[in-house]
Amino acid sequence: ALGVVVGAPLLAILGNGISRKTLLLSLMGFYALGNLASALGPTYESLLWFRFIAGLPHGAYFGVAALTAVAISPPDRRGRAVSLVMLGLTLAILLGNPLATWVGQVIDWRWIYAAVAVISLATAALLAMWLPRGIDGPRTRPVAELRAFNRLPVWQALAIGAIGFAGMFAVFSYLAPTMLEVTGVSAAWIPLGLAGFGVGGVAGNFAGGWLYDRFKLRGAWVVLAWAVAMLLLFPLMARSLPTILLATVAIGLMGALGPILQSHLMDVAGDAQTLAAASHHAAFNAANALGPWLGGMAITAGFGWTSTGYVGAATAVAGLLVYAWARRTARRTTAGASTAPAAALACEG
Repeated sequence: ALGVVVGAPLLAILGNGISRKTLLLSLMGFYALGNLASALGPTYESLLWFRFIAGLPHGAYFGVAALTAVAISPPDRRGRAVSLVMLGLTLAILLGNPLATWVGQVIDWRWIYAAVAVISLATAALLAMWLPRGIDGPRTRPVAELRAFNRLPVWQALAIGAIGFAGMFAVFSYLAPTMLEVTGVSAAWIPLGLAGFGVGGVAGNFAGGWLYDRFKLRGAWVVLAWAVAMLLLFPLMARSLPTILLATVAIGLMGALGPILQSHLMDVAGDAQTLAAASHHAAFNAANALGPWLGGMAITAGFGWTSTGYVGAATAVAGLLVYAWARRTARRTTAGASTAPAAALACEG
């Protein structure tokens, strides 16, 4: 997660002068090398460094991929196009996490990273064959890209993601001990529980694209309100296997927030499209660090494994507060823009 937070804005700026196709191929190749090095790392310390390196291109890749998807899609389907790109992350949760857990238990963890490296190279080959050229947006200087961070709506969208998403990761990160200690099932059920997040995330991705195409940023309110309710119910639903599996699917629907915020950032970032799109994934991974940290604090304080649900609900409420602030800012901006022409006419009169 730290590698993504650092690499997303940095590589987005450095790669802004490169064609999107070349940049995507380079980032995917970088990712493959990072995972291959992880598989071959001789020590635990070297593995940590290689994981950091492998995370560097992650956010920039998905940011540029989202921009590319929008460039080749009709204007009224921007949200749906972004949701299809984000679907890749969701499928990684649905298929990758349970499969990696099983491989690590049965064979050896090094094979997991080796397989990811092979898949990454295959992805690069498919991009080289099928992705058309001539899909680049306007070229901007690095300084112009950095001006995105002068826009308050950009920071508000990033904050909604970093804070609002944290609740899902608080529960997700401690799902295994929760299922073992609270639900009382064997370790064999843990991959199925993890897959539940992926199933919800797949549905959430499509729902998020649909919500943004119809309601724009207002769709974030729907997702966060749903998250508050489901996270508050999680401690109760964790008591039996059927209900905790249902809870993981319900909480996984928070994935709808991803396409909404990614699309919104493209609308408010002005010319700094690449940096804003990549920064969304930095915020997503900041949530991936914040949620487990807050959940771990609650568990360490003695509130139990299921307290992660209450922690997650609190972060979702915080995300709603940031959303309310963003909506208020947008209304003020719209009101100011509408009164400016009237004031100018009055002066002329």
